[in-house]
Amino acid sequence: MQVITSSFPSEAKEYPYKRVFEVLTRFVQETNSQEALASKKNGVWEKIPAAEFLRQANLVSLGLLKAGIRKDDKIAIVSNNRPEWHFIDFGIQQIGAVSVPLYPTITVDDYRYILNDAGVKIVFVSNEALYGKVSEAVNSLSEVPQIYSIDSITGVKNWKELTDLANEADIPSLEEIRETVQPEDLLTLIYTSGTTGTPKGVMLTHRNVISNIEGVKPYMPMKPHERGLSFLPLSHVYERTILYVYMRYGVSVFYAESMDTIADNLKEVKPTVFTTVPRLLEKVYDKIVAKGYELKGIKKQLFFWALKLGLRYDPAVDQGFWYNTQLKLARKLIFSKWKEALGGNIKIVCTGSAALQPRLSRVFWAAEIPVAEGYGLTETSPVVSVGRVNPPDLRVGCVGSVLPEVTVKIADDGEILVKGPNIMKGYYNQPELTAQAIDAEGWFHTGDIGEAVEGRFLKITDRKKEMFKTSGGKYVAPQLIENKLKESKYIEQIIVVGEGQKFPSAIIVPNFEALKVYCNLNQIEYSTPEKMIKNEQVLEKLHLEIEKLNESFAQFERVKKYTLLSKLFTIDAGELTPTLKIKRKVVVQKYKDLIESMYS
Repeated sequence: MQVITSSFPSEAKEYPYKRVFEVLTRFVQETNSQEALASKKNGVWEKIPAAEFLRQANLVSLGLLKAGIRKDDKIAIVSNNRPEWHFIDFGIQQIGAVSVPLYPTITVDDYRYILNDAGVKIVFVSNEALYGKVSEAVNSLSEVPQIYSIDSITGVKNWKELTDLANEADIPSLEEIRETVQPEDLLTLIYTSGTTGTPKGVMLTHRNVISNIEGVKPYMPMKPHERGLSFLPLSHVYERTILYVYMRYGVSVFYAESMDTIADNLKEVKPTVFTTVPRLLEKVYDKIVAKGYELKGIKKQLFFWALKLGLRYDPAVDQGFWYNTQLKLARKLIFSKWKEALGGNIKIVCTGSAALQPRLSRVFWAAEIPVAEGYGLTETSPVVSVGRVNPPDLRVGCVGSVLPEVTVKIADDGEILVKGPNIMKGYYNQPELTAQAIDAEGWFHTGDIGEAVEGRFLKITDRKKEMFKTSGGKYVAPQLIENKLKESKYIEQIIVVGEGQKFPSAIIVPNFEALKVYCNLNQIEYSTPEKMIKNEQVLEKLHLEIEKLNESFAQFERVKKYTLLSKLFTIDAGELTPTLKIKRKVVVQKYKDLIESMYS
């Protein structure tokens, strides 16, 4: 049994503040930033000073009190990332109420279940489309919550009607109410179903989240008045906690307009930091490589020479004078353009939620774009471990070292167990599930399989529940195989199956942008993705890619058969979580007949 502790000395458990809302007051006092929050409206970045941010949060607090909201009442937020999300969030916190952030992308049935289970009193929605979904969800509830819209919608209460109830002269009286909120009080209730199951309400306290905000301090090279770009959903604890970290250290938060405008917003904002998920980094990389294929002559040769160098890079290893000399030239000629595309000021890109391809880590580091891969769950507030952007204190392929005060234990069956102040209070209304997740000794059972590298770095290998046994009695870790096969630029999404079968098989969605480049270079005619994946040359190319990557595995682990799909798995189809992880059970059930046909 392996135990991993922090490589940093644990700081005193008495944090410099006790409740998360104090992050905002410190932000005002210590930086007095004139661009604490910024969002783009009608083509112009509107910047909100820290003092105004605090004022708006105070008005929300007073308005909620006037509306009859009291300590421990539940308030839901269903919204895209925008300043009002944080006004409402901090307004809720300051009176000891509990926020219930919900994804804008979930179903009406999910809204209905969560709003009922949590006993939500008020729901804030951002726009008319979400108002429609939420109003449909609450119609059948025995206790119908009030709904306030952030955008102006005819016939719907606006959130400003709530703040208009507040009297600014009463703001000083809030201090007495704030003092009633304790570190162990519930801060938020975050419903998560992960890739399977009914939503579970994760109870996180102020102290849980503060331990994370303070714990990442040695890993985040940020300074006051720098900028962070936000585009992952705030309803996910990962982005939410990181934005608290930004505020804690005086970093301004700029909200991307949408997922489609991230590239443009990066160039405009020029952030020093942003958080992402591997799926989005993969897309960035694929687009860069696709453009490389469009180059001609010496430019194309230089591009792929630099790329080849980058894929060999290891930030923790000095590869000698000749390699370093070449890399210096590659950075000047090629990789400098990559940095410019991300705004030119990036100090750290934080990635989490799923495994990052080691090749992506290598090539971005080679381009002087430091990528810090982390690991955690909603139940751990969320960070358990993270890589430092300070070579050689990191390892490619690992998710960094554990935070101060956090301890990781690898159980005999390989499961990662975690103990520390970041562990949730439990699952709301589900004591039995809580007892299953947190054992009598206080260890949280993550359900992930991992190992210790060099005694201090954590490596994730698979999900415990996703491992399956073939008919030959061999255990197969599908995530390991999926991550390896996704090293091919021609594979965008993949799910490996084979429970009780003779061998693993896979459902694969090709990267059609990469295949288009391949088809154009080889004069292969195509009109649709469906026709592309029926072309013999394309099929042969994909077969060679898979066979080459299969060589990394033992015979019983190799993908013997696979089926190609012409459409991506999506959130709207219920096949992906809001953080873009494949819902394995959903996909396996949906394509049950197709999977069976591979074994018939």
